[in-house]
Amino acid sequence: MSSHLVVKVHPLSCYSFGKKEAKVDKDVFLSDRLDRMRANFMRDGLRTHVEGILLVHEYGHPHLLLLQKGNKIIRLPGGRVRPGENEIEGLKRKLTSKISSSSSSGQSDWQIGECVGVWWRPNFETLMYPYCPPHINKPKECKKIYVVHLSENQCFEIPKNLKILAVPLFELFDNVEKYGQEISSIPQQLSRFSFDLV
Repeated sequence: MSSHLVVKVHPLSCYSFGKKEAKVDKDVFLSDRLDRMRANFMRDGLRTHVEGILLVHEYGHPHLLLLQKGNKIIRLPGGRVRPGENEIEGLKRKLTSKISSSSSSGQSDWQIGECVGVWWRPNFETLMYPYCPPHINKPKECKKIYVVHLSENQCFEIPKNLKILAVPLFELFDNVEKYGQEISSIPQQLSRFSFDLV
């Protein structure tokens, strides 16, 4: 018998959002990013990427916090785990560098919960799969998506070149065209959880 999982979700109004220095992209074009991934793979092997699901609620509906760059690129907060680094510690480090207040000392007290999704990049291409294809014996990247349990009254600071969006789960569901496969599948990944809207 499995216990039911509950995520406590606070109102969006509990959180404050400020700006900090812009994060400079390492790559100008997608081809540059794939070339960098190829070089890193040759040096370090499998790349591990971690992202966080941060939930708030508004008007009685759970919303997912997403980062947007320009008009098209929408993603979850997170990033690459360093070689030899623990995934949970890597996610905490990435959340701190991407969305924490610069005035907070060290890493914020992030409460990392369950891993709800694993995606695989079999080749140096943009497409990722929610499974590792059986004919691939050396995948290039593994992306893990974790629930992040937010505390009440947290202060976020977003780089100036990014916007933060609070998107209702019902808008994400099956909306691959706008949000991509990974983000649009999050409502299904969260279906085993109950939301406690505080």
